[in-house]
Amino acid sequence: MDISDVYLGLGQDTFAALIRGISIGKLKTFQIYEGFKVRAHLQKVNTEILRKAVPRFWERIASRDEDFGKDMAQAILVSHLDMITAVLDFLEIPHEGGFFPKEMDAPKYFTEGWESRVFDRFQGAFATPLLLFYVNHLRWELLNATDVFVPASPSAA
Repeated sequence: MDISDVYLGLGQDTFAALIRGISIGKLKTFQIYEGFKVRAHLQKVNTEILRKAVPRFWERIASRDEDFGKDMAQAILVSHLDMITAVLDFLEIPHEGGFFPKEMDAPKYFTEGWESRVFDRFQGAFATPLLLFYVNHLRWELLNATDVFVPASPSAA
């Protein structure tokens, strides 16, 4: 599975919500603003421009521009380090402010059903699109997942 599969599996509405959650200030703090601006093919980055660019961004994701997808993921995730640290602390995964130490053996921390436990624990505390994206990003980046996690709907139980 590629990062574009994560976005596509979660859908365009979720993708748009993720884009709306990007923090320009965090991009600048982590010194990725300029690189993101260039990769996104934007003259300037602000919330209105990002919102209007969602259809173009979605086309790039649908065309499987993986480098763009990775840069987009970085912009989304650095904008929400509070959620990342909360999830990693909940899973008792070692991290440095939300960033993994080098040479970490990640799979041993992800026990059966971790996705549902994280979703159940943090649903309501963080936006559902963001939480689903992060769970799937972890699955893609660290666990070589082959499918997208989507929680069972309450009516399916």
